[in-house]
Amino acid sequence: MLLYQIAPKPAPDYTAAKTQRQKQRAAGLHPDYWYPALWSHELLAGQVKEVVFWKRSFAIFRGEDGVVRALENRCAHRQLKLSLGNVEGCELTCAYHGWTFDGGGQCTHIEHSLFGHKMPNVKIQAFPVQERYGIIFIFPGNPELKDEHALPEIPEWDRQSGWGKIPADFLWNAHHSIIIDNTCDFTHAYLHRDRRPFTYAELKHLGTEGDAVDLEYDTRVGDTRLQRLFVNQKSTNTNAMKLGYRYPYQWSSTDDKIKHWCFVLPMDERTTRAFFLFYFSPDTVRIPGVPFRLPQAIVNAVMPIAKRLFVTPLLDQDRMAVEAEQEGYDKHWDKPVPDLNPVPQAFMQLTIRKWEEYLAG
Repeated sequence: MLLYQIAPKPAPDYTAAKTQRQKQRAAGLHPDYWYPALWSHELLAGQVKEVVFWKRSFAIFRGEDGVVRALENRCAHRQLKLSLGNVEGCELTCAYHGWTFDGGGQCTHIEHSLFGHKMPNVKIQAFPVQERYGIIFIFPGNPELKDEHALPEIPEWDRQSGWGKIPADFLWNAHHSIIIDNTCDFTHAYLHRDRRPFTYAELKHLGTEGDAVDLEYDTRVGDTRLQRLFVNQKSTNTNAMKLGYRYPYQWSSTDDKIKHWCFVLPMDERTTRAFFLFYFSPDTVRIPGVPFRLPQAIVNAVMPIAKRLFVTPLLDQDRMAVEAEQEGYDKHWDKPVPDLNPVPQAFMQLTIRKWEEYLAG
């Protein structure tokens, strides 16, 4: 007997979505915000790279002057990706016919003969960029609005702050909303039962104001003997955590001494690059048996060890879960989701509202 498996119907796009869940999983992120494109160290002077934000391609390049610039990723001549081209000085030249564009998108030079024509007035779109916290951010929306939605201020990330810092990033095969949900829905503690980054979470506060959702859990943070050895329990209250979704970014704070921000780059409905900044107050980090506050050099030396032992393995468990959830949604998008925690529902409503604001505008 031959058994034939019927292929599942594809999940609906946004215009065909009927439920809130379907709308959330089809929604992009509003482009009138700053989004992470690359780590600063990933783009050297004279290099160009392609970055995709919600199915739109950008050519991001660093000129010989060290300044980063961003253009729509097409040559105005034959539409080749400019990311295939070359950085020449502070301009970007298409690999095919040698048409050159400056940082404002203006074509400034054509390598071949003009055949008796004047230099044409050709221009492509340029986009604002800025470098902060070791990340290159791009503003893919209306450039005139770039100052209306500022990046969060993170003074602790300053080199002179004394805080321990762990940058991390992951390319995950999952919708951006699945990742944001994961970072704030602490009902998934079972996933991390061997590493116990948080346990016994009870939601104590949930509120939405404007474009932000704030929440607080009573929970045990770093609830293993090994983690407690490296966190100063006397100076840091690890029995509660505040978190939030400050659209389109996610954050957390444990006693204002253990913090993180997550910036996501939504590439399409099933692909997201997530940039994490974890940072720790100098009076929180300790070495067992050392009774005094650690000097900055020692704190800096401890951070790569903490990343290898705790952060990367923990987020790898999250990767497995969010990618499996995406796979499950792709197959069972029409099935109900009986969520008990109100946090994902609040996030869902904010994501949908902001996406519909964009579509309406």
